[in-house]
Order: sequence, then C-alpha cells, then structure tokens
Amino acid sequence: MQRVTIAISLPLTGDPGVGAASARDGALLAIEDFELDGYLVRTLVLDHAVNGTYDERQGADDMTELVANEDVIAVVGPFNSAVARAQIPIGNQAGLLQCSPATTNPGITSGPAGADLRRANPDRIAFIRVSTTDDFQGPALARFGFDELDLRRVAVIDDGQAYGDNLANAFGSEFQRLGGTVVERRTVQAGIDDEAVVVEELRGSDPDGVLFGGLTITGGAAFRHQMGVAGMGDLAFLAGDGIVDGPGSVGESYIGLTGPAAANSFGAIAAIAEFPGRDAFSVRYLEAFSTWPGAYSAPGHACAEVILDSIRVAAARGVVTREAVRAAATDTTRTFDTVLGPLQFDEVGDTSLKVVSIYGVDPAAANGTGDWIYDSQVTLGGE
Repeated sequence: MQRVTIAISLPLTGDPGVGAASARDGALLAIEDFELDGYLVRTLVLDHAVNGTYDERQGADDMTELVANEDVIAVVGPFNSAVARAQIPIGNQAGLLQCSPATTNPGITSGPAGADLRRANPDRIAFIRVSTTDDFQGPALARFGFDELDLRRVAVIDDGQAYGDNLANAFGSEFQRLGGTVVERRTVQAGIDDEAVVVEELRGSDPDGVLFGGLTITGGAAFRHQMGVAGMGDLAFLAGDGIVDGPGSVGESYIGLTGPAAANSFGAIAAIAEFPGRDAFSVRYLEAFSTWPGAYSAPGHACAEVILDSIRVAAARGVVTREAVRAAATDTTRTFDTVLGPLQFDEVGDTSLKVVSIYGVDPAAANGTGDWIYDSQVTLGGE
C-alpha cells in the first residue's frame, strides 16, 4: 500500500476563515470519497492566517515545510493572491503542484509577473486554479449592474491597491462598453482619505450606483457606512469578493461593520454557484459537515478532484510521484470531470471556466443579522 499526502494550505482563522474553511471541507470530502487500489491518500492541513488575516510569510514558510515533506504529492491552496505570490516560486522550484480554489489576480499566472514567479522552471507549471480572474470579475459586475440593476451612472472607487485598482478598471471599461457612464473615478485610501468628504462630493455627480474595488478592511465597509450616514444607502454598492466575508453575526465582516447600510450591496465571487451536480453535492456535504456548502466548497472539491484524477493517471502509468502528478494536472490536452463540470487548464494554469457568481445582502437572513445570498452568475469568455 503506497501512502501519499495531499496538503491543504489555507488561512483558516480570522477574516478569510469562513470562505477558506468551506474550501478545505470541500477538498476533504473529495479525498474521503476517493478509492484507488494500492493507494491510501492522507491529508495534512496547514493554516497560514496570523492575527486574523492571511499572512504571506507564514504561507511561504508552510510551503517550504510541504516541499521538505516527501510524502506530500500536491497542495490545495492558497486562498489569496498575495500568498500565492509567496508560495508559487517555492512550489515551482520543487515541482510541487498547487491547485487554488479562489485566487483571482491575473498577474500570478499571466504576463511578465506570472513568468517571474516561475523563473526557476519557466516551462514547468506547478500552479493551477479553478477560479477565474479579476479581469473577468470586473466585467461580470458591470454586466450585472447594467443588465439586472439597470444602472447607467456609476461612481468607480478603488482602495489604492493592486487588486482594487485592477477590479475597478476592468469594471469601468466594460460598463462604458455596454453604454453606461462612469461619473467619477476616484482612489480612496483607508486611514488617509476622509470617506465622508468623498461621499458628499459624489452626491453632486448623481450616480445611481457605486463600484468599490477593494476589501472590507481596506475601506469597503467604511465607505458604505458613510453612504448610509449621508442618506445614499438606497444606491447599489458593487464590489468583488473582498467584501463577501460572512454574515452580520461576524463582527469584523462587511455586513457586521456596515449594519443596515449593507442592504443593496452586491459582491462578485470567482466561483461557480450553479452546476449540474449542485443538489447532490449539497446533500453529500450536509451529511458530512452538518451545514450547507459555502461559496468555495465546490471549488475546493474540484481542486481535490483534479489532484486525485492526476494521481489515478500517474498510477495507471506505473508510478505516483510529484512530477507525475504535476505533469498530469497541467496537461493542457486533458479535461477534468469535476463537481463544477468539465474543465481544462491553459498553458499558464488558468481555468477554462470563466464564470463569476453574484451575491447580494439579505438583511433578514442569518436570524436577522444579515447574510450574503446567491443571486445569479455571469459567464464570460468565448463569446
């Protein structure tokens, strides 16, 4: 009996812990259901959250530890693009496969920035992801706002950081292409700019909605709170996955910090919510964990499925090694049958599934504390 280990490297405590834990449990479920004669698959779970948030240095240390553990054949994770930047060079140098259920920054795989992260072995991809990227998340929000909310005049704000700026720019380009108008384009940095002053200035532009590129902790909650104070809470507030961070019962979440002003807020998650096997998966997940799947449960499951299928392929070829599993998973000609549906990875490890799900705040959910409820999903690419 050959024993192999699949590691799970995610930030499992603090602000990102809700989503990351659902990805962990999805992966564990897939591994639990896996059977292959002659092989026993074990798991090793590492938490790289420090002081309530993801930590790049801890993520790098964990990846170094996993590389040194000869039993580890592949890794599910990380959850955040900043940690991916720290981990990818380590995994690339060692040839240790990673599959991320949630990272969205285009630069960790594509272009000069992506190439620089794998400079040790430029042609040996060791990082793949089942989540699509921010350059699709922004346009999906634009289409949702234009088509479903009938927005035509939107103020576009970013938090001054790479994620927020990329998301805001991608939204603005698509919204204008659809025929909408960007009435304001501003950078508002938490702790530097006065959100109350900016909100009052926006009033004069007469927007019917606001797009915020950033996170709860980088100004998303503070900006929306000030909109409520200023009597602008009826305007739609759109953002990426950086604000979809749990129900109002979680005090440091977007809903917890904004309170009643969270109503009319919508967040995009680069994860597929509607898929053919959704009902059966939900029942199986409920049986295993006594709770319904989270937004990243199925992506976590899909990552594990890709790794497990690659183990099966390697075994059929005679030997299960890190390199054999990595090569099978990154083969651009292979199609993987996952809970999300059939998917492939391109030459830099990005998924063929360009789908973004939209969630809205229901103030009455979660026993009246408010929670994110799935609304719809947008499919992009190949049009």
